[in-house]
Amino acid sequence: MTEQQAKQIREMREQGIGYRSIALTVGLSRDIVRNFCKSRGLSGYGSALTKNIQEQVMLGKACLYCGKEMKQLDTGRPKKFCSDKCRREWWKGHPERINRKESAMYPAVCVRCGKEFLSYGNRKRKYCSHDCYIKARFWEVEDEDSEAISSAD
Repeated sequence: MTEQQAKQIREMREQGIGYRSIALTVGLSRDIVRNFCKSRGLSGYGSALTKNIQEQVMLGKACLYCGKEMKQLDTGRPKKFCSDKCRREWWKGHPERINRKESAMYPAVCVRCGKEFLSYGNRKRKYCSHDCYIKARFWEVEDEDSEAISSAD
């Protein structure tokens, strides 16, 4: 089972769709889907499952992304996600929920390509992307070395 299939099964099951329908859509057997759901606490009648998961999430007893049951610590802020992986996936799917302050946006010009970009939270940023950083850091050094070697010949 691929990561994509697992994600699709989880989403469909949380919507209350049955094992057989999920299996046909995903392209796996009903038993594989059922076993996957049972191991992750997604078993039971679909309509009852969705209400139960939503209720658990609202109470802070289940992960916001996968619906897996979590135990809250006695101190600190209540957890919303069971793992960093779930947290990253949930925020990747909900970029509109990110609260970004306009005062933390800094205009900059890429040192390598000259493109203008907005840097969030870092006014000293030099490159518009990781790709530009890598090319400036490693590729241009190689180009200078090869030019020095060819001019010495």
